[in-house]
Amino acid sequence: MKKLLLFSFFLCCCYIHLSAQELFTYTEPASNMAKGTLGFRLNSTLMKDEVELENNLHINPELMLGISKKWMFHLEGFLSNRGLVTDRNNTLIAEGGSLYLKYRFYSIDEVHSHFRLAAFSKFSINNSDVHQDAIDLNGYNSGYEMGFIATKLQHKVALSISLALLHALDNKNEINYRFPSKNRDAINYTFSLGKLLLPKTYKDYNQTNMNGMLEILCQTNINTGKTYVDMAPVLQFIFLSKMRADISYRFPLSNDLYRSVSKGFLLRLEYNVFNAIK
Repeated sequence: MKKLLLFSFFLCCCYIHLSAQELFTYTEPASNMAKGTLGFRLNSTLMKDEVELENNLHINPELMLGISKKWMFHLEGFLSNRGLVTDRNNTLIAEGGSLYLKYRFYSIDEVHSHFRLAAFSKFSINNSDVHQDAIDLNGYNSGYEMGFIATKLQHKVALSISLALLHALDNKNEINYRFPSKNRDAINYTFSLGKLLLPKTYKDYNQTNMNGMLEILCQTNINTGKTYVDMAPVLQFIFLSKMRADISYRFPLSNDLYRSVSKGFLLRLEYNVFNAIK
């Protein structure tokens, strides 16, 4: 926890001195997609299973829609090569999906700067086995999440924080054990910092953007008090203002809350269609 507080202070200092996009990889900003924009994502993670010593590949296709300047939603599917523990194979199988809804309720917009607040909720269904104490609604657990996001953009730098409550439900196929009833609730809290690295000077919207990001991802189980703290540096490219590629490596700074997979690579590809729905 001391490391987390020190790092949070470091992030704030960096924000004050740096002159960024808020298209974060592991978290959502308080801002929304433009109204009528349709987005397509392909999220892939490759992580080492520390128990079975095999690589877990997760492929999550995602559809996003900007309903209005205040509302947007995501619909995501979960596929994995992990399978059930008793039927492990290298074939990708469908394991479930999730629905994410976000409402931006406050905004202060200025020239080259804005501050925004949003509320969000997420509901996930999953049929894989429960194999870790941490709650993960991105392809591991069934459950729901509700929380708030605050995002500040200043010129080329964006800083975002979020706080959310999670509740785990029983997965459809429980072959190991049901999630312990006392340990079903957790708190997620995140810190994200992003900076526009290139181009130094804008000439047109067709220029390729390169963003550098650093995200801190934390979870504390309410009953046990156990916590993990992860760091994820990200390199992001924006092409023609509508295509996006992110590459990141996530790893634990503190791993008191047990997970069978805690580090690995993420690759995200995204394509947006503006004014797709009028």
